[in-house]
Amino acid sequence: MTAQQPAPTSLSPVARGNVARRPLTRAQVEAFGAELDALRDRTLADIGEVDARYIKRIYAAVRYTEAVGRVLLFFGIFPPAWILGTLLLGISKILENMELGHNVMHGQYDWMNDPRFDGKTYEWDVVGTSDNWRKTHNFQHHTYTNVKGMDDDVGYGLLRLFPEQRWRPFYLFQPIIAVIFALMFQWGVAIQDLRLGRYFAGKMTREELAEQFRPVGRKMRRQLLKDYAFFPLLAGPFFLPVLLGNLVANGLRNLWTYMIIFCGHFTANAEVFPKEMVENETRGEWYLRQLRGSSNLRGGKLFHIMSGNLSHQIEHHLFPDIPARRYAELSRDVRAICARYGIYYNTGSLASQFGQVVWRILRYAFPSKPVKLAGKTLVVD
Repeated sequence: MTAQQPAPTSLSPVARGNVARRPLTRAQVEAFGAELDALRDRTLADIGEVDARYIKRIYAAVRYTEAVGRVLLFFGIFPPAWILGTLLLGISKILENMELGHNVMHGQYDWMNDPRFDGKTYEWDVVGTSDNWRKTHNFQHHTYTNVKGMDDDVGYGLLRLFPEQRWRPFYLFQPIIAVIFALMFQWGVAIQDLRLGRYFAGKMTREELAEQFRPVGRKMRRQLLKDYAFFPLLAGPFFLPVLLGNLVANGLRNLWTYMIIFCGHFTANAEVFPKEMVENETRGEWYLRQLRGSSNLRGGKLFHIMSGNLSHQIEHHLFPDIPARRYAELSRDVRAICARYGIYYNTGSLASQFGQVVWRILRYAFPSKPVKLAGKTLVVD
């Protein structure tokens, strides 16, 4: 790799300008990485009882909001009870998904030796299996963040969000597909590791697909029975209000999760990288790629908790195994380090960042124009 990492072939002129104006020598890249390593070590050394108390409170909040929400839904024939019960159940599912399940499965609390917070065995309250998530997210996504052809989260196999992705007529429908994907986000994540494209392309047999689907199918069946059969039947004559409450609560969780995750990865200045980028990649270069492919969201403490602190997506990509409650504090140091090296730190409001995501979805439904720059073929908006 040259002294300055090669500029990504994508997207916004703003992003290309940020990279072009801030070249780093190899020594600077490694010094940048060393500063982040030191920050990581200082934070890990400070982790302890305060972090344990925090995740235990989150665990309790998930359980209490679920219990109260489900009880209120049993009286869902009364609109105020149904609205409040659905909202509390939705909050419980969001907290469990974002601040509890996602962060626990990253191993952020393995040091507690508490089976409730064991990242290797935790099973979360969504239709996808935790084992598949640990593979597609913890390993593939966090190792090869935004590397085209290696990170399946780049478009999730459904959407074209960067001009480097080859355009096909199918993408003309992606504004509609994106809305459906948002409403059913947990289902899209659940089947991500099945790689259905390989099956439809004839590269996977029906038997192989069935074998891979078996644990996913069991998890889907368990979740469907819990939310749409067991609790509604338990409500007796109020079956329908409970069923609808569970449906809406799951929908709220899907929409919120989709919005936070997409804002962390697909804003105008987030970058995608070629496979060559990871060849002989150093620690400093890995850190730099994580930062260049991530976006943060500004907000208050409650907003950060409800987002699982993925509103600090930059810090999460840099330090995925550090308790997420530490990201707000870490972000101040990371931003200061970036400023010293002249590295762009991508942050903005939820409205601004999500607006950029929507722009990407609409713009890259259509082909991009190839151009020549410095002897290389690039694609531009």
